[in-house]
Amino acid sequence: MPALAPPVAAIRVAVRRALADLPPGGPVLVACSGGADSLALAATTAFVAPRLGRAAGLVTVDHGLQEGSAQRAAAVVAWARETGLAPVESVRVDVAGRPGGPEAAAREARYRALADVARRCGAAALLTGHTRDDQAETVLLALARGAGPRGLAGMPARRDLDGVPLLRPLLEIGREQTRTACAVLGLSPWDDPHNADPSYARSRVRADVLPALVRALGPGVLDNLARTARLVAADNAVLDGLAVAALADVRHPEGGLSVRALAALSPAVRGRVLHAWARELGAPPTALSHRHVTALDTLVTGWRGQGAAHLPGGLRVVRRDGRLASVVPR
Repeated sequence: MPALAPPVAAIRVAVRRALADLPPGGPVLVACSGGADSLALAATTAFVAPRLGRAAGLVTVDHGLQEGSAQRAAAVVAWARETGLAPVESVRVDVAGRPGGPEAAAREARYRALADVARRCGAAALLTGHTRDDQAETVLLALARGAGPRGLAGMPARRDLDGVPLLRPLLEIGREQTRTACAVLGLSPWDDPHNADPSYARSRVRADVLPALVRALGPGVLDNLARTARLVAADNAVLDGLAVAALADVRHPEGGLSVRALAALSPAVRGRVLHAWARELGAPPTALSHRHVTALDTLVTGWRGQGAAHLPGGLRVVRRDGRLASVVPR
């Protein structure tokens, strides 16, 4: 019996670990674009999941942004069915008119569609093919934006997506490994031209910045960036836990938050408390940024009688009678 190619073995181990802790019942669905990363993940899940007593399916999203996108989605569906994946679905989404730039709009539409399909199929989890290289790119982009610890934590290996567990089994697998695995398994991945379009910041990082870092610092820089994300994520989890408890403690009896109690918190915890409270008030999470939290914090630590802090969604927060209170939009 021939030895299993190391990249194929590594991806199988990663998928097996990701699926091991799922409760019984329901299939796992792989989000697959047809690219090397998601194709290798789908093929591996088709092999691993049944051996764990789990059905495995696939969903592909057609954003309708490129000529021939419907045909590519149909090809992914046909391959999935031939491979034995079930259920298999293709979903067309409309990106036009969504908030944010084209990347953000496509991502928001894609994840909403994936969550809808996963819930309808009763899926135990949804798997995506994000790799170590994607994680390194995410960390660098967050660093460039000054995103702080939340951004530097990168993409979590597991998170909730509208009630469905979203798993990223390949965050410790390199992109070159998924490409090699596809070659070994006889798969023909599709290369998305958007990934090479220099008008997108991620594409520039992928084509220019990461290769320059590897040349200057060695190939270990990719693992180090991904490791940084894991370490920061662990610290964030502790701080977020402290913030949950603190938010309960700083609530004012008359509504809003007590300024005195907020001022007594450490800045790291206070920022998270204010961020969580802003989301509680209805500020859209994707639009809520560091500058909004800073404006709230200034009402606590730098108040000179100034007016309201403005939050996304038309929300306003004022300091009044020793507390922060939201003002109902007119």
